[in-house]
Amino acid sequence: MTVAISEELRLRQIRAQYDNESITVYQAYNADIAKSAVSSQTFVSPPFKMGRMTWIKPSFLWMMYRSGWATKEGQEHILRIKLKREGFDWAVRHSCLSHFDPRVHSSYEEWKANLANAPVRVQWDPDRDLYLQPLEQRAIQIGLSGIAVEKYITAWIVEISDITEVCYSIKRSLDKGDVEDCYRKLPMEYPYKLAEDLKKFTGVLT
Repeated sequence: MTVAISEELRLRQIRAQYDNESITVYQAYNADIAKSAVSSQTFVSPPFKMGRMTWIKPSFLWMMYRSGWATKEGQEHILRIKLKREGFDWAVRHSCLSHFDPRVHSSYEEWKANLANAPVRVQWDPDRDLYLQPLEQRAIQIGLSGIAVEKYITAWIVEISDITEVCYSIKRSLDKGDVEDCYRKLPMEYPYKLAEDLKKFTGVLT
């Protein structure tokens, strides 16, 4: 293993709250979509739009960064979604990286063809600390479209909860400078072990 690949392994590590059966991801939506999702325990169309790519995020603090602690327009409600691990792993297996990576793809043309046909996209962005400042490590985002969205809403979801008030509570503690209280309320996230044959799809090589 080269130094470069070793570094990439360290930076690209899926961290999530999970157990033997499920993995937790987060999404932010407006009130109409969020309330119907919690009520139905899945996403209902309408108001959910099946034709759009929907991004799931295992990193709680990256979700807070993206939504501005649930204050950005259209992202006022934070949903905690427990997915079947078999569904999450299916998404990884049928994904393509959002950006060309010569370590993963034999050519730019191959990547473009994969990107056009894959129902799932994987993107890595700097993860965030409690103050939403960028970290060296990366957080994964997984974009679902087409058949992946259909599977997501019909077969993968175990539970949907609106945790917006928890997010507000952490932010209030942060504004008061009570960092210990923030960490008590944050979800505990651990390295998620992908099967060896799935790592190539995320750009993590061994």
